[in-house]
Amino acid sequence: MPVSRRHFLVQLAASSGYAAAAAAMTTLGLGAATVAAAADPAPVLPQLAPGSGKGKRVLVLGAGIAGLVSAYELRKAGYDVQLIEARDRVGGRNWTIRDGTRIDYIDGSTQVAQFEPGHYFNAGPARLPSHHQTILGYCREFGVQLEAEVNTSRSAYFLPDPARGDKPIQLRRAINDARGHIAELLATSVGKGALDDELSAGDRAKLVEFLKVYGDLTSQGQFKGTERSGYKVFPGTADQVGERQEPLSLDALLDPDLWTSLIFDELLIFQPTMLQPVGGMDRIPAAFHERLKDVVRLGTEVKSIHNQADKVAVVVRDRASGKQQILDADFVIVTFPLPVLAKVENNFAPNVKAAIASVHYDTASKIAWQAPRFWELDTQIYGGISIVKHETGLIWYPSGGYHQPTGVLVGCYNIGQVARAFTAKPLSAQFASSRDVIDRVHPGRGAALHHPVSVAWHKVPYSLGSWVHWATPAEKEYTLLNQPDGRVHFAGEYLSQIGAWQEGAVLSGHHAVAAIAARNA
Repeated sequence: MPVSRRHFLVQLAASSGYAAAAAAMTTLGLGAATVAAAADPAPVLPQLAPGSGKGKRVLVLGAGIAGLVSAYELRKAGYDVQLIEARDRVGGRNWTIRDGTRIDYIDGSTQVAQFEPGHYFNAGPARLPSHHQTILGYCREFGVQLEAEVNTSRSAYFLPDPARGDKPIQLRRAINDARGHIAELLATSVGKGALDDELSAGDRAKLVEFLKVYGDLTSQGQFKGTERSGYKVFPGTADQVGERQEPLSLDALLDPDLWTSLIFDELLIFQPTMLQPVGGMDRIPAAFHERLKDVVRLGTEVKSIHNQADKVAVVVRDRASGKQQILDADFVIVTFPLPVLAKVENNFAPNVKAAIASVHYDTASKIAWQAPRFWELDTQIYGGISIVKHETGLIWYPSGGYHQPTGVLVGCYNIGQVARAFTAKPLSAQFASSRDVIDRVHPGRGAALHHPVSVAWHKVPYSLGSWVHWATPAEKEYTLLNQPDGRVHFAGEYLSQIGAWQEGAVLSGHHAVAAIAARNA
């Protein structure tokens, strides 16, 4: 069946990214504006009239991002708000570990971070996509200073299966050699008439010229290696001519384990530029807390939630004194994770109780080390991620503090069943595994790693998991919990179409606030 130029470009964009499609459009004589992507819509904040909530009380349970946003927006509208949080800090899974931070697990084990002053480790969210404009809007409003988060670096590596003794492959080689081989194959196919029925003669000629640029092919359409893949010896002064890397074989590049590395930063949520708050992700909840500190109650557990005819009664317990107290409000927004809520006594409708109990939370674990910044000195890696086919998942390099003596290196980030199996091991075994894989990517440097800490979210009190992966966005539990049960509303990243991200938590908080405002209109 004939393939239109538009269909061809769509397929190219899907497989190789927008940059490749845009270059093809130019080569084919199509201006980029003719198929411009739709701009992301501007974030819509809840439009609550000042003073519209006067005389109404709302309890917000949980001071994660959804809870902080909900309390902040309700308070601006004049609602009488109390924000209840069981931990001794705000932020929920937005948690930045610094020197002296204590990490307690539900099994009674404890770690204490030992980092140099100024160092930190984002145990939860660690990056902000540039199109997550709602959470970024709060950063702008509160003056939270941001900097670039270097999510990808062509100097970083992909490590195939260490059990096979494979050597790490630098990403600039993998990405550019793959482009070169694919471009050569496609150019050869065009030369053999394989696309005669799909493209006109003029478009075929333009496509070949594009492929020569895209894959850095010779004038005859062959791939002989490329400067884009780096040098064994860099060009220098006098007669020091650069010695290029030999191209990787197509067979090596067809390893399915490599494919994620090839397209990682083409995924929308990982496309540059990504951002991070200067000094740690917890600068965001800290900015909310500064504006809400007179209504926040830390160290206060929720023991029960009961809908009544004209109010909601909530029993809370002060963790320090053990004293219990009954609070009541016109409305409640529950924002803490469902595995925690499932343990709270309530009189919710049976189907709501069943939904809360049945939703499965994933887990994620991270390990961070303090170390001399060998990745900058040895391999010129300034930020980015090395992906490893290993139980630890990756090596994540810091996006700041360049050329300081030391830094914090993330030596594990795994999720799902891999994370559960990994974190079932003793901490010493987890740290040894992380050290070993870092040493494979950076030979001889494993010994330079010190003061490791681990955070496994399913073991963290008041979290008991990381996020929810819905099988479909319209699962019955998702739909049900996006509606109130009596006077109780629910909010969290799990009730958004952007699960696991802070943007989803913000938007879910807005949804709950708008629902309460509509009932109070």
